[in-house]
Amino acid sequence: MTSVADLLYTTDAVGLAGHVRSGDVAAAELLDAALARTDATHPKFNFIAQDCRDRARTRAKAALPEGPLSGVPFLVKDLGIHIRGVRTGAGSRYFSHVSQIQSIFVDRADAAGLLTFGKTTTPELGLTVTTESTAHGLTRNPWNTEKTTGGSSGGSACAVTVGAVPMAQASDGGGSVRVPASCCGLFGLKTSRGLIPLGPGKVEDWNGLSGIGPISRTVRDAAAFLDVFAGPAPGSRVIPAAPAGGYRAALSQRPRRLRVALMLHPFIGEHVDPDVHAVLHDTALLLARLGHQVKEAAPPIDMGALSDANVTNVAICTTRNLADHAALVGHEATPDSIESITAMWRHIGQSRTAEDLQIALETFQLAAVAMDSFFADYDILLSPTLAKPPIDLGILSLATDDPATFGREFQDFCPFASLSNITGTPAMTLPLGMAHNHLPIGVMAQGPFASEALLLQLAAELEAEAPWAQRRPLI
Repeated sequence: MTSVADLLYTTDAVGLAGHVRSGDVAAAELLDAALARTDATHPKFNFIAQDCRDRARTRAKAALPEGPLSGVPFLVKDLGIHIRGVRTGAGSRYFSHVSQIQSIFVDRADAAGLLTFGKTTTPELGLTVTTESTAHGLTRNPWNTEKTTGGSSGGSACAVTVGAVPMAQASDGGGSVRVPASCCGLFGLKTSRGLIPLGPGKVEDWNGLSGIGPISRTVRDAAAFLDVFAGPAPGSRVIPAAPAGGYRAALSQRPRRLRVALMLHPFIGEHVDPDVHAVLHDTALLLARLGHQVKEAAPPIDMGALSDANVTNVAICTTRNLADHAALVGHEATPDSIESITAMWRHIGQSRTAEDLQIALETFQLAAVAMDSFFADYDILLSPTLAKPPIDLGILSLATDDPATFGREFQDFCPFASLSNITGTPAMTLPLGMAHNHLPIGVMAQGPFASEALLLQLAAELEAEAPWAQRRPLI
């Protein structure tokens, strides 16, 4: 007979909810198994930032709402997601406080019967693509503990990889769902702007660049995640249309044969690791064998101008975040209370003007127009998720005193991901290969605005041809 611990480790979220629904296992038993797994693995890999297990245990003892994910243990990222009465840290000593508000996302998780027992690690304010902070230390990749999990949702990816939960919430302002999913050998989906609400009290983050998405082992879990969390909330103005019957129902249909643009080279810089290139090449061959039309092409984007605009936007948003928190706590951040790169962003933000920000936002809009025009001729843009397999911890730490090297290393590692954030379009990473040193490699597929159903259908087709869910590191 399968133990509850084994069931948690081998079964995805949709499957676990089915076992709870049928009475095979109680939600409280699943939660206990998830907590035991967390307690056994967190000391080595460091993925929990805030613990709220007592809240989850209280909910598990009560009658849970019915739903496709009811009774499943769950984790959210400790950035932008608030649970009333639980500490929010945002990966920062300065930002740490007990939240007095609760995110719409958490309300929907509770209404779906998910058992949220903690918040996962992140770098300060999500400002890098590794998960390292002075506040919480290093989150280590279960495939190799000297390597990064990626970021900024690296804690969520780590938790799924070690089997503490089958799926976790992540967020993405420049690759922060896709980068850690790629580094940890998981499926990750960055959603269209406006699909999942960020409130209360706000409609957009980073002027629309940041959004919520799932990190999971299976595609159907990601689809179920969208069925639970997508949809309008107070303040919503742009609401991507959902497929009739929902996202999981859409997986019953095979995608039409697609026009796939294959982007081999990053917009800035030329180097892509040979192992990454080989996995992308194999994926293109697989798509062609499945009947899709694959042609080398890339959108006509001036990434230099976009990068400059992105610096302005992130810097001003970071400066504002720091000022808002100073008003909340009554004192400004000092050099000793925030990371060096965070302080650099504040310095840049204080030097930029309202005109600079307007120019940046207009540059973003031109990129969105260019992408829509490109997608008139292609259905999918296929590229590497990252230019390299997971890199060593420390290289992209926000604590560095060498911002020039930090910038170069960031660009060399992650030159592909930010485009979909800027254009507001969905993108996913698929765990379709491994490097020669046994580290995961992801392939990224981007689609037009509100094309999540199409992306998920394609992902399900590739998952069936090249199964990945049971490919796990030895822990």
